[in-house]
Amino acid sequence: MFRGLVRGIEGLSAWSGRIAMGFALLLVLLTAFETGERYLLNRSSGAVQELTWHLYAAIFLLGFAQTLREDGHVRVDIFYDRLSKKGQALVNILSMVFLLIPFCLMMIGFSWGWVVKAFLMSERSPDPGGLPALWVLKAMVPVGFGLLLLQGLVELFKNSRFLLGRKE
Repeated sequence: MFRGLVRGIEGLSAWSGRIAMGFALLLVLLTAFETGERYLLNRSSGAVQELTWHLYAAIFLLGFAQTLREDGHVRVDIFYDRLSKKGQALVNILSMVFLLIPFCLMMIGFSWGWVVKAFLMSERSPDPGGLPALWVLKAMVPVGFGLLLLQGLVELFKNSRFLLGRKE
């Protein structure tokens, strides 16, 4: 049962990573369009500019889980690399339990009311010509940290199994 759940969560992390990659491509294209529009046509669109900011935020928030899945987050490797595989697994477990999981829960808890309020009041961008439905961007915060939390639980499970001498 756990293996299927682990595969499902890792698939979800990979899926969110692919969405983040697609958003990165879209961000590059929109930035090129916005730059060309500004310098060649001497005009600018507030909505396009805001969309680039929103995409930039969404790339990070949706990419967190996939980055953790691929063990791509930054850490102080001068210490970590010198540890045995079991020592590394113990560091991973402790960092998940005492840092990642509580931080994700805190971010989800703090941001949830913010998203609901924005949705209920149909919050829009305050800028003229800005984007409607600001709650969609705000919803990326609990979604991104929720995905990171799920992947963190998977990593906790996998590292615990490794320490106990079980196959991954």
